[in-house]
Parts: sequence; C-alpha cells; structure tokens
Amino acid sequence: MTPGILIVSFIFMGLGMLVQSRLKSKFALYSKMPTSSGMSGADVAQKMLHDNGIYDVKITAVEGQLTDHYNPANKTVNLSPDVYAGRSVAAAAVAAHECGHALQHAKAYAMLSLRSKLVPAVNISSKLSQWIILIGLGILGFGHGSPTVLLIGIILFAVTTLFTLITLPVEFDASNRALAWLNQAHITTTPEYEGAKDALKWAALTYVVAALASLAMLFQYVMIFLGRRND
Repeated sequence: MTPGILIVSFIFMGLGMLVQSRLKSKFALYSKMPTSSGMSGADVAQKMLHDNGIYDVKITAVEGQLTDHYNPANKTVNLSPDVYAGRSVAAAAVAAHECGHALQHAKAYAMLSLRSKLVPAVNISSKLSQWIILIGLGILGFGHGSPTVLLIGIILFAVTTLFTLITLPVEFDASNRALAWLNQAHITTTPEYEGAKDALKWAALTYVVAALASLAMLFQYVMIFLGRRND
C-alpha cells in the first residue's frame, strides 16, 4: 500500500469516526427530548405515509441501533427499537426520514431509482475491487503487479464511488421531505423541529464523509495507474 493511500485512509477514517461519534451524541441528546405530540416513531411514520396517500408500505421493528432503513423491494419502513417505540425528537426525525424514502419510491424519484439499479453491481464491486487493486499493485505477491488488472480494479471501485455520490441527493432529499412534513403537520414545535433538523444534518454528514473518502481513494488509484502506465 502506497504512503499516499495510507494517509488518505487514515485521514478519512479519523474524520468518519469523529462524525459518527458526534452523530451518536446528537441522537442521545435528542432521544431524551420528548415531542409535544407524544407520538411514537411508528405513529409518526404511519401518519406521514397516510398524509401522503401511501397505504401499501408496512412499518416494522428491526434489531440494532441506527439500523433504520427503507426497503423498496418489499415496501417496508424498518425502524430500530428506540425509534419504533420512542416518543422523542430523534425518533420522530428518523421515522420521518425513512418515510421520506418511501415518498421518493412512490413518486419515482430518479436518483433513488438509479441507486436501486446500481445495488447489484455495487454488491459485486465492493467485494472484488480492493482485492483486484491489490493484485494490480503487486501487493499480494503476484509479481510487480499489472496496470491492466489495476485498471479493472479501479473501474470496479469507481462503481462503488458513483453509488456513494448518488446516495447524497437521495439522503438529503429524504431529510428535506421529512422536515417539511414535520413542520407542516405540526408534529414538532419550533425547538423540536430545530432538534430534528440538527440530528438529520449529522446523519447526512456520514454520507458526505463516505463519498469524499471514496472520491479521494479513487483519485489516488487513478494517479498510481497513470504513473505505472507511463513507466
């Protein structure tokens, strides 16, 4: 592994840990702030879906912390226990955000559709790209490496990078839909709304860091490839 790649990896690893730590502290804070509506996360999700004319999406509870997600394949809003049963600002924000994805799906939001289509390719590229790149660099003991093999690995890695970039507008749009509805439906008061906005901002930053890290690594790999091709 070249020094440049190691430096980039450590920088974004540290930045990612910092953002994750901040995100957890924010959610811990807003999990202690009850909403004046007294609605649970499941209640918030149900109301947001129905207010938007969506009746074919199921709300379920899943194990874990911050494991909340929307699954377009079976149309389910999956909420972690603290969000599903929680009656806090954090629970309302997360539940509404995941329903934001359900709204995107119902309205055929282009970026969500594109991201969903990329999932099969990303599942393959994320498993193979790093190994192929290491072989191309000659790090796994396959001679001095191969520019052609390295290029194949870079192309695969670029698919993963593209996925992280497409994820950004999808996540920001879901949060915008969630916040707009929380305000319009009077689920939150002004201070509660600001808390929900702050929590979702830090959640979105985790995706920003991931995208920047992937872009930086892709740039490093391309520079190495160009250098070796010209040798």
